[in-house]
Amino acid sequence: MANEITTEAPPGNAVVAQLSLLDRFLPVWIGLAMLIGIVLGKVFTGLDDTLDAVKIDTVSLPIAIGLLAMMYPVLAKVKYRSIGRVIDRRSLVMSLVLNWLIGPLLMFTLAWLLLPDLPEYRTGLIIVGLARCIAMVLIWNDLACGSRELAAVLVAVNSVFQIVAYSLLGYFYLELLPSWLGLDSEGIDVTIWGITKSVLIFLGVPLLAGFLTRLILEPRKGTEWYEGTFLPRIGPIALYGLLFTIVILFALQGGAITENPWDVARIAIPLLVYFAIMWTGSFAAGLRMGFPYDRNASIAFTAAGNNFELAIAVAISVFGVSSGQALAGVVGPLIEVPVLVGLVYVSLWARRRYYPNNPTSGTAASTTDQCVDTSKSDGA
Repeated sequence: MANEITTEAPPGNAVVAQLSLLDRFLPVWIGLAMLIGIVLGKVFTGLDDTLDAVKIDTVSLPIAIGLLAMMYPVLAKVKYRSIGRVIDRRSLVMSLVLNWLIGPLLMFTLAWLLLPDLPEYRTGLIIVGLARCIAMVLIWNDLACGSRELAAVLVAVNSVFQIVAYSLLGYFYLELLPSWLGLDSEGIDVTIWGITKSVLIFLGVPLLAGFLTRLILEPRKGTEWYEGTFLPRIGPIALYGLLFTIVILFALQGGAITENPWDVARIAIPLLVYFAIMWTGSFAAGLRMGFPYDRNASIAFTAAGNNFELAIAVAISVFGVSSGQALAGVVGPLIEVPVLVGLVYVSLWARRRYYPNNPTSGTAASTTDQCVDTSKSDGA
């Protein structure tokens, strides 16, 4: 049957095989973009002045176009009508607490503990922690047999909520809280208006464009065409925008990166810890609250993922493309993809381990053509 959940484990690479070619090799594309950028930086030494010839606010026009290209396809995918859909209030409240209270605070703590001597990278990680995932989470959710309905609602809520919350939380975690705790944040000068401008330009504009795109095209062409034809056509634009931005960033920062490779590696450590704690803590809390598997998985992946596109855009807009803050944002997706693929396997194992009589509730089974458990059966 088309909607039947498969419980036999197929070959171990089946989860990866379900990703698109672009998503499956995202770390490879990012690595290649980094190398190309470093080479270009050595060949074209005056690239910074050339890029600054035309600007949008404080960001050069070519980079601004790349940043907007990253965001638009992501926000055109959001099902904005789902915001008004009635869902379990406990699930929504728990997700909001994890995303907007615990997640940013955890990243702030890890950044200060693990990068006390690298203020630019530390600030970049805090910016990442404030940007809640609104794109890739839908992929991880589907692979892990999560609830598509709940994931759609949470993504829509986070997309709109970020317009207001991101600027306020950014100022709180970058200026107010370090001052209250007596932490030395000298040299990191941000204003709430500076962050707000970045969010309005690089999230507000594509958010409005994505909302209008769905509002206009979906009724005219139908949901099947919009979801099955239009979105796959524009989806790669986000990756192209990300890779273009990475090439430029590494072209301008290649020297600093090659001279201090260990500093870049250190950025990955708090990210790895963050992903592990957020996903495991969320899933464990869902178990204690009695959530069915599909909702628990959706909440856990939404909590663990981050919107690196927005974080990169804000970091570049506020601190500049040559900043350490921007570099910290770029390291994020390089780490996130393989880690969250691994967490999909963990989630599918946990489904058998902790939900033996209820591998998934009705939502995932009724909305996913084939939800496959590809984790090994050993120890289940």
